[in-house]
Amino acid sequence: MTPEQPLLTYRDAGVDFDAKERAFSQIKSLARSTHGPEVLSDLGSFGGLYALGRYREPVLVSSVDSVGTKLKIAFALGVHTTVGYDIVAHCANDILVQGAEPLFFLDYIGIGKLDPDVVRDLIDGLARGCRDVGCALIGGETAELPDLYAVGEYDLAGTIVGVVERSDVLTGAEIVPGDVLLGLPSVGLHTNGYSLARKALFDVGGLTVHDPLPGLDISVGEELLKPHKSYVRDVLALRREVSIKGLAHITGGGLQDNVVRVLPEGCRARIRRGSWSVLPVFGALMEIGNIAEDEMLHVFNMGVGMVVVVSDEDRERALRFLGGRGESPVVIGEVLAGERGVEFI
Repeated sequence: MTPEQPLLTYRDAGVDFDAKERAFSQIKSLARSTHGPEVLSDLGSFGGLYALGRYREPVLVSSVDSVGTKLKIAFALGVHTTVGYDIVAHCANDILVQGAEPLFFLDYIGIGKLDPDVVRDLIDGLARGCRDVGCALIGGETAELPDLYAVGEYDLAGTIVGVVERSDVLTGAEIVPGDVLLGLPSVGLHTNGYSLARKALFDVGGLTVHDPLPGLDISVGEELLKPHKSYVRDVLALRREVSIKGLAHITGGGLQDNVVRVLPEGCRARIRRGSWSVLPVFGALMEIGNIAEDEMLHVFNMGVGMVVVVSDEDRERALRFLGGRGESPVVIGEVLAGERGVEFI
């Protein structure tokens, strides 16, 4: 090093410790708002501590996922307050399928240039999601990676851990022919199918996020940023009222690929097209992108975000209970004897 050569710093390489500290100071209170007495550590610890109690034979259930290309819509609109909620709701619904109650959540944010306001908005969404599903945001990692992400872009992923009594784990093994499938409505695409949706709307349809979505009183961006719905509280409450035999979170792969995952051998699901209200956004995608109906059913949730399997005897009780909690469940099909799979009629 020559005397004239300036000292090289981490900031010169694109990583700003001061910005990270400013972001951290803004998010502490958001994370703490999700904590109960079970959380034994504060943000900034090397690991999050959570005291597990009141379970006789606890089984931990975990899931990890990312928001995916829905983030492209957040980037284009400059709106970062919803995608954090998306990832919590998605992961919580996934472990709910096995009967688990969410305990805690850990996030990962990889970002090109750390903007404290953007990080605060992301954590705000994560904290709202955690409060909604009843879990604690106990830690995470924010990494400034200028060589991996462009300025203004980031990736958001998370891990959830929940718990269920061993005797209460849902496996689908109790499903038998004659059981019925109840569909709980989605609010939009949730967090799946965005690569196809963006191709249809932007590349084929020539629309932007600011254009009105044909046939709907909403912009493309507003529709595509609608949050992923959480079913945790309603389904856990329903389980105290009736015997739930199986649950399917309708994500990538649609009804076809997700319902089959909870069926035991010798059981086949028959789903009636037209038994539920297909959200208008899916009709718009199908028309603008010239997408076949079978492809739509295989990619998107098509208006059903969660499927609940109950006995025919519990059908009416379950429908009334969920309706009393503000849900709009519908019977979308039944379980038949036959080769394991899903058929549409």
